Amino acid sequence: QVQLAESGGGLVQAGGSLRLSCATSGRTFSSFVTGWFRQAPGKEREFVASIRWNGGDTYYADSVKGRFTISKTNAKNTMYLEMNSLKPEDTAVYYCAQGPRWLVRPSNSNEYTNWGQGIQVTVSS
Repeated sequence: QVQLAESGGGLVQAGGSLRLSCATSGRTFSSFVTGWFRQAPGKEREFVASIRWNGGDTYYADSVKGRFTISKTNAKNTMYLEMNSLKPEDTAVYYCAQGPRWLVRPSNSNEYTNWGQGIQVTVSS
């Protein structure tokens, strides 16, 4: 059983930064794709970023490209999301997710099989 746990959320002013972490227990990330999604009140869950652990290819939503950086630490089985130049519209519950290494569309939430509980990120104006 794989479990994912997010940490690092909170309240920050517009223009500020936060770093989210996603730690896994159970099976390792060594051959998976992991990603970040977010869901704002009244909106559907949307893709933020993802990374392939075999090779390190990264993918970003246009809305966060140039501001957010996804990374990983193999030894700690931990994934990170460095968020800079935060905007009020980044306010959401952020979820980390894990999918199989053969995942075709990293932005498609339906292809991910394990999810964390989510963590709140609030950006004040």
